[in-house]
Amino acid sequence: MRLADNQLIALFTDLLGVESVVLFDRLAPNLHERVVASLTPDSLPPASVLYPQTIAELSRAIALAYEHRLRVLPCGSATKLDWGGLVSRADLVISTAKLNRVIEHCVGDLTVTVESGVKYQDLQTVLAKEGQFLAIDPPYSAEATIGGILATGSAGSLRHRYNSVRDMCLGIEFVRSDGELAKAGGRVVKNVAGYDLMKLLTGSYGTLGIAASVTFRLYPLPEYTQIVAVTGTAESIAQAQQKISTSVLTPTACDLLSATAIADLGLGEGIGLVLQFASLKASVIEQCDRIATLAKELNLEVQILGEAKEFWELLEILIWQDELRNLEQSPESTSVVCKLGLMPSASVSFLKECEQIFDAQSYYLQIHTGSGLGILRVEDVQDLGAIALQIAKVRSIAESCGGFLSILEAPQALKFGNGTLGDNSNLENVWGYRGNARDLMLKIQRQFDPRGLLSCDRLYS
Repeated sequence: MRLADNQLIALFTDLLGVESVVLFDRLAPNLHERVVASLTPDSLPPASVLYPQTIAELSRAIALAYEHRLRVLPCGSATKLDWGGLVSRADLVISTAKLNRVIEHCVGDLTVTVESGVKYQDLQTVLAKEGQFLAIDPPYSAEATIGGILATGSAGSLRHRYNSVRDMCLGIEFVRSDGELAKAGGRVVKNVAGYDLMKLLTGSYGTLGIAASVTFRLYPLPEYTQIVAVTGTAESIAQAQQKISTSVLTPTACDLLSATAIADLGLGEGIGLVLQFASLKASVIEQCDRIATLAKELNLEVQILGEAKEFWELLEILIWQDELRNLEQSPESTSVVCKLGLMPSASVSFLKECEQIFDAQSYYLQIHTGSGLGILRVEDVQDLGAIALQIAKVRSIAESCGGFLSILEAPQALKFGNGTLGDNSNLENVWGYRGNARDLMLKIQRQFDPRGLLSCDRLYS
């Protein structure tokens, strides 16, 4: 039998202290709404949110939850808590936001070890003082924590040059579903000891364990950075993309943007290709000149943009709209954000098909041309049944290109499926992983969490 809320709160108050236990009804409105949005509509609200102050406290809290068979929803700052599938039940929310220490920064080895609650921007500020940086650029970067970035595997445009979060991660310490601490990897770049659990936990959405501390590889800050944007017809952009991918040019980011994104960024008309070069100044200038020459050959418009940081901030605002997301939105004004992947060679044709599907709606599409990963944002969704069919169509196109589509942010009704949108077989494919790795993923999750206490049904709802 589940403990009554007052019993549960008293239990964890005795364990962690009154300052580390916040009643769910007393949460800040934004956090309260984010938790509600991550649960199925028929789920009871959690009793409280726990804020362990140390890794040892986190371990003891999970062990106590395991003992009483309490279901736990892990989070950091909750910027991406409502991503992915809906959690079917959560008795407790456990946040790592107070685990915010930089444990060790080995400047000479280009590595850093931090607790999982350290905020991304705070870490970059610390690293910049030594001329180094962590080569990922996740969404909601102002508040995103390292643990949340790892759990969702959110890297960004820099993946083109530096690969993904899992490639940056050298070691991890995490709390298992039974409260035991486990470690994998190490604190050096050339490490081959033990199982490579870092890759397994990256993108697991808190279903396999809760990250307590993470070790990352670092890179020196570049001497000079410049961004070039080329815009024009789909055919010319496709030619430019192909020529760049087979050239000796070394952009650190190369993003294909929909015409809607290009227009709202004030970069002209047509679809666009935005490239960032970061290296020695002479090398960057030479590569930008080569892009300008290529653009002229293909009859494309070319612009050398100003401050790189300012451009990426504007693009983040456009694609993720953090400020609007933190406001209380009415049911009549909602957005759907999807993560997608496809063969890079198919990215331009995919974008053209999306233009036809969303011709009467406001939408933005960003594809990282090196990896084929991207983000689709559809604005002002009114008819959930209609958007469900559109998303299913886009998913079908992505899968035909050897890719996938997963919904990250959407109204509960869309993720919850047929129970709220009606009996329509086309809606079954909108949410839920249906790939051939499903059975293997379930088996792995049962090995790590046999009682199903961590983010239950998050991956398969």
